[in-house]
Amino acid sequence: MDRKYELHSGQRGSALGVRVTPRASRNQIVGLLNDGTIKIHLVCGPSDDEINAELLGFLAEVLGVPKSRVEIVAGETGRDKLVSVLDMDVETAHQRVLAHID
Repeated sequence: MDRKYELHSGQRGSALGVRVTPRASRNQIVGLLNDGTIKIHLVCGPSDDEINAELLGFLAEVLGVPKSRVEIVAGETGRDKLVSVLDMDVETAHQRVLAHID
């Protein structure tokens, strides 16, 4: 993979930039944009509530953390979101995301 992937350290964890596409055939991380944003396809309807709930559950599973440690901190009503992951350093989050790219 040639792209440089960057996460930003938060005070108590990591922050992930995410772009979500609903109505997919399965939940999957499909790649990275040039700015390091994670592209995710989700099996859910187009409503913000459905997308947000599905995204948090999927990221918790990918990262191996409880759902309570994953939170949308910006972009709750858009396709581009900023997700906080508590108690996980940037490098660990980076490796777990890369391992799940389909």
